[in-house]
Amino acid sequence: MRSGNPALGADTFLRAPSVSGAEPMTLGGTVNKTALSLFILLITAGYVWNRGANDPALPMWILGSVIAGFILALVTVFKKTWAPMTTPAYAAVEGVALGGISVVFESHYPGIVSQAVFLTFGTLGALLLAYRSGVIKATENFKLGIFAATGGIALLYLVSFVLSFFGASVPLIHSSGTWGILFSVFVVVIAALNLVLDFDFIETGVQRGAPKYMEWYGAFGLLVTLVWLYLEILRLLAKLQSRRD
Repeated sequence: MRSGNPALGADTFLRAPSVSGAEPMTLGGTVNKTALSLFILLITAGYVWNRGANDPALPMWILGSVIAGFILALVTVFKKTWAPMTTPAYAAVEGVALGGISVVFESHYPGIVSQAVFLTFGTLGALLLAYRSGVIKATENFKLGIFAATGGIALLYLVSFVLSFFGASVPLIHSSGTWGILFSVFVVVIAALNLVLDFDFIETGVQRGAPKYMEWYGAFGLLVTLVWLYLEILRLLAKLQSRRD
């Protein structure tokens, strides 16, 4: 099985270290830990949000939290047994990053953040309902297609990041023209469909009796996708609003 989410790879649950005598992972436990992680993220995001766009330390808040979040993500991926500690910490620092980024976007496009939050959680609810009802099924071909598309997007972003050091960029990513908007729509769709793969992998872990700490790891995987989805929706809305200005 494949997932576009790097936190939930093809053999994530098979490679999870077992814990002698520990209770197995449950769906309810994963839902609760995901909700707690989102609560932590919203608390720290709200703190940075309330500091406002005029806070001179805002760029450092964003940069420091992005770096810390990347390190915590790597630690969580390679040390899954640490997930009960690293996932809440990851949620906290990602909240700081998203709060800062949201403040910047809101200062340029008033009202954009509330729209992005609504669309992100609306997408999460809609896809969860579609998955549970069987409208969308995570077949092997579906997984392969989303995995390939996610990899292609990641490669394009990496190329853009490298080119930025030479004063160049990939216009498709940043352009607010028709092709730039279509690209952002495509990325939002792929990010959203990664949620379906995340649901499938968590359900697989429950069925296989994965260790209890994997509930936190499943929450971490969902959090990674939701953060990506929110940022891409924010980028798309900004492009659309810039065309109207």
